[in-house]
Amino acid sequence: MVSEEVLRTHLQELRRGTIVVASLVALRRPDYGYALLQRLAVHGFSVDANTLYPLLRRLEEQGLLTSEWNTDESRPRKFYRTSDDGEAVLTRLLDDLSAVQASITQLIEGAGR
Repeated sequence: MVSEEVLRTHLQELRRGTIVVASLVALRRPDYGYALLQRLAVHGFSVDANTLYPLLRRLEEQGLLTSEWNTDESRPRKFYRTSDDGEAVLTRLLDDLSAVQASITQLIEGAGR
């Protein structure tokens, strides 16, 4: 029997790349970090704040996200949005994700052969 730890490790590896894709998709509509955490969780992407915030900073440094501070409320919030370059990368990632899914489906369907 496979231990829960081994399974958890593999699930974490599988999810790691999908969090980037999910974040780029979700941030087509501007949002701040905590709201993004909640929105991702609602859609089945459970991610820790200690993982998401460095990811957002990295994606911003890579030019895949833009950000601006909203100081209209009592608590300033940094809003992120997928940039044009982020959209281009997202399109490629979604194409690749679709190709991977098709390949896995072929393997599954051909497993009995």
